[in-house]
Amino acid sequence: MSNLDGKMQQDDAARSSLPSMDELMEEQMGFTNFKNGDIIVGTVESLDEQGALLNVGAKSEVLVPIDEIGSKEAKTLSVGDQISVYVISNGAKDGNIKLSKKKADYEKAWNDIVRAHEEDETLTAMVVDRVKGGLVVDLGMRGFLPASHVSTKNVNALDKFLGQSIRLKVIEVDRHRKRVVVSQKKAVEDEKKIRRDQTITTLEEGQIRRGVVRRVTDYGAFIDLGGIDGLLHVTEMSWGRVNHPSDVVKPGQKIDVIVLKYDTENEKISLGLKQILPDPWQHVDEFYSVGEEVEGQVSRIVQFGAFVTLNHGIEGIIPKHELADYNIGKAEEIVNINQKVHVKIINIRPGERRMTLSLRQVIRTPEEEAAAAAVAAASFSPQQNNRNSGVTIGDMLGGAFGNADEAAEEAEVVEVVEVVEVTPEVVETTEVEAAPEVVETATEEKTETEG
Repeated sequence: MSNLDGKMQQDDAARSSLPSMDELMEEQMGFTNFKNGDIIVGTVESLDEQGALLNVGAKSEVLVPIDEIGSKEAKTLSVGDQISVYVISNGAKDGNIKLSKKKADYEKAWNDIVRAHEEDETLTAMVVDRVKGGLVVDLGMRGFLPASHVSTKNVNALDKFLGQSIRLKVIEVDRHRKRVVVSQKKAVEDEKKIRRDQTITTLEEGQIRRGVVRRVTDYGAFIDLGGIDGLLHVTEMSWGRVNHPSDVVKPGQKIDVIVLKYDTENEKISLGLKQILPDPWQHVDEFYSVGEEVEGQVSRIVQFGAFVTLNHGIEGIIPKHELADYNIGKAEEIVNINQKVHVKIINIRPGERRMTLSLRQVIRTPEEEAAAAAVAAASFSPQQNNRNSGVTIGDMLGGAFGNADEAAEEAEVVEVVEVVEVTPEVVETTEVEAAPEVVETATEEKTETEG
């Protein structure tokens, strides 16, 4: 090999070891892995009022100005945090790298919104403003929630949503116009359907389920068991009598109920509450005994007497002939609803869940006896029986010929009044209490009055 050839080979080897122009530019810029428009991850090396110094794998750290971070976001950053930034410029032209966290967040928000719209995902966003026609939510950008898509029937109560984080479905996306429309109502409906399907697949009769009282009516309450409602009828709320369902449950209250019946075809669910509560009638003999005098409260008045609520959820009946020592026309002549009374237990029938009480057999003080005698005397004064006084035979018989069907519907006791004889001098009545297992014949009372 000539000296010339050897020199040429040495020159070629030297040239091959020198960096190319592109390599020199890349070395000067300090990075080779990203382009304009990329979103990359960097580590915060330091923070000051100017912004954050970020290590993105370049030859030196890159400053992300405070206006490209956001003043609120900057306050949450700490040294060592890893954040995503958008490459505005990779410095290929002037060697000046420009990065933006705000733009990276914006691009990520758009990508999340588009994906949520395409895949019917549910998003969570905070309500930040009330505008004409609806609300504004923060999705990383402004999203519009029309009033018609808010899950409330009162469009005048939209202000209560301000500052709340709510679940939303994206129903419209227009990136060119930077417009996003969302619906809370659709999100609620979809989530309710998911819960409903899950509940139905596991629902069985006899189960005890936790539910929320959704609505109270005159005949019961609707309980949300998880996307599907069941009816808790007023008769299934308590072993005792319930005047109104609102006395037992309130809207929003969480309660345990038992599934009594589940009609899968019509998706109707009947619920019970008293079935998971102690039945007082199973232990009534431990609470009360025949001949005992107890305190109670008049709960309702019917044609044949008055019902009295005692402790432990037990309800007894005072037949009309046990209200007073004399014949009366209506129970209201002696007692009123909600009146506290002192009564004597004269019969207990646990199997029939019935108790018979007496007001007239209660041991009275001399003062009480005198007062009762005065009432009786006034009730049978000659003036009452005078034909010109306006008192009719019907008044004297105490409405014995009232609606028998209504009495039968109410009753553990049926009272029958038989007119034996009616003369200006004598009125005889015989009152009979008919119960399923016993018929008690009241003592005949015969009173003569002067015409």
